[in-house]
Amino acid sequence: MIALNSHTHEHVFLGAAHEENAKRTLWVVMLTVVMMVAEIVTGALTGSMALLADGFHMGTHVVALGIAAAAYAYAKRHANNPRYSFGTGKVGDLGGFASALILALVSLGIGVESVMRLLTPTDVQFGTATLIAAVGLGVNVVSALLLGQGQGHDHDHGHAHHGHDNNFKSAYVHVIADALTSVLAIAALLAGRYLGWVWLDPVMGIVGAIVIARWAWTLMGTTAGVLLDQTDAHVAEEIRELVEQPGDATITDLHVWRVGPDAHAAIVSVIGGATTDAELIRERLKPVHEVSHLTVEFRAA
Repeated sequence: MIALNSHTHEHVFLGAAHEENAKRTLWVVMLTVVMMVAEIVTGALTGSMALLADGFHMGTHVVALGIAAAAYAYAKRHANNPRYSFGTGKVGDLGGFASALILALVSLGIGVESVMRLLTPTDVQFGTATLIAAVGLGVNVVSALLLGQGQGHDHDHGHAHHGHDNNFKSAYVHVIADALTSVLAIAALLAGRYLGWVWLDPVMGIVGAIVIARWAWTLMGTTAGVLLDQTDAHVAEEIRELVEQPGDATITDLHVWRVGPDAHAAIVSVIGGATTDAELIRERLKPVHEVSHLTVEFRAA
């Protein structure tokens, strides 16, 4: 009888840095929640609308970062669940897409509010607002350092064109976006306080909204491609080069898609000569380290 254990395998395609990225994301979520609560409570006690506004704005990032943390937990918990044919490696991309959508809505809100303030200027408490922006920037810098180290770790385990954890990237982009708005706000508030350029505050808001919207659009495009099983052209080309040889083997159908941050799946249909078989095709494809799940369909010519 055939030993089935040698032919069966798991479908766990979580990223190499899954655990570390999950922990870093959770730390940033807790840090952001503390800052959000502090701003909202202080704003309510002091009657500062600036504090309340910034606190609720940070709340949107808490939601997005919370989605990222939840995606890590869900992916790990259901990694061996047979309901998911190719594992839960793409849960992070789903979380990344949702976070990118939230980021786009945040940029839209910032843009609309900035245009309204540009058309109808309001009094700004420059001193208090600058202090809030500075504290917020400090929190974002700490969060960015936490996530930035994880980004470097992720790249070390990836390959030249692959291995990107879009869930972790979405969390990182949210933190950087918040830091950008804080930097622009501080610059505008200082200019308004010392140079009288009150109009610069809403203008910087518009600039920030445009930059954040572009980041969100790029992240949505990347994650949507993974969720829709977009063909990875680089891996597909490498497969063709290794399999197809004149008069020996021809690929009639090829599917290559990502199933996790560090993993791809491939279905290769081949017509081959008398000296070729499925095992030989598999042997030729061993150098394609990006493919973690390979299905070969072979037919003799």
